[in-house]
Amino acid sequence: MKAKALVRSAILGLSLLSTGSLAAETLRLDPVKIPEWKAVYGRVEARDSVAARARIGGTVVELKVTEGDDVKAGDVIAVVKDDKIDFQIAAIEAQLLGLRASMENAQSELTRGEELIKRGVTTAQRLDALRTQVDVVRNQIAAAEAQRSVVVEQGKEGAVLAPANGRVLTVPVTKDAVIMAGEPVATIGGGGFFLRLAIPERHADLLQQGASIEIDGGNGAGHQSTGRLAKIYPEIDNGRVIADVEVEDLPTAFVNKRLLVRVPVGERDALLLPVNALTNRFGVDYVTVKSGDGTAERAVVTAKPILHDGKEMTEILTGLAAGEEVLLP
Repeated sequence: MKAKALVRSAILGLSLLSTGSLAAETLRLDPVKIPEWKAVYGRVEARDSVAARARIGGTVVELKVTEGDDVKAGDVIAVVKDDKIDFQIAAIEAQLLGLRASMENAQSELTRGEELIKRGVTTAQRLDALRTQVDVVRNQIAAAEAQRSVVVEQGKEGAVLAPANGRVLTVPVTKDAVIMAGEPVATIGGGGFFLRLAIPERHADLLQQGASIEIDGGNGAGHQSTGRLAKIYPEIDNGRVIADVEVEDLPTAFVNKRLLVRVPVGERDALLLPVNALTNRFGVDYVTVKSGDGTAERAVVTAKPILHDGKEMTEILTGLAAGEEVLLP
């Protein structure tokens, strides 16, 4: 009798276990829309690339920056000296000395003429001529002083200033090099950094400004960060659409560094399952599906996990069909 009771209890326990497993939560597989991604390489570039140019020609006597230095707008990054400017200033100063001596002489003649006109010795015409001579010399002095100010200002323009806040990208000159006016001394990358993409033109109509972009960290690190498709340029260059991506934590240690980027170029239907619904044994993924009144394990092939509605999901490539019910743990 005890043996029969034990057998009856075991059968009842197995029945309850089977009923409990069938009563587990299930998920019906229905296709959902997910983005279709296009993998391209983006390049880290400065938003503004401005050349710091020499305003005068001459010899680079000081070079205060090198590649990678951070500068602010107005910083002196180099000094260009033209020896001819000093000679021009000396020549103008000598001319001023002569004009000032002429001015003293003309002023003395005018004073003497005014005394003589009071005595009736000279004529008013002669006095007017003396006054005109004083005015002419005075204007010559003013012109020479203005010319001297221009040359002095040219000497000050030998300081090459940074045109914007940013980082020095290139320095194509060296100290003691001879350069011409307008020649670039350094290139400054400013205005922040962004990713510039070149996407095949067949995807042009599928791109949407403001779309979220995924940036891979590389070396198997997965998606390191996300960005926003900030600008799509209307001109197609050599079969490529140019677009800019804004990224908050973009690595900027190396300008023109290439990063792998995934851009959404449309949508497609996919079968998604929670990651915890999979069981991996010996490198093969299995899921438990409802089969009639019971359950069965099915081997499946999956893709890389993705985030969908804030949950980590896995796309089922083969092994399951739409409409099947999968048991969840």
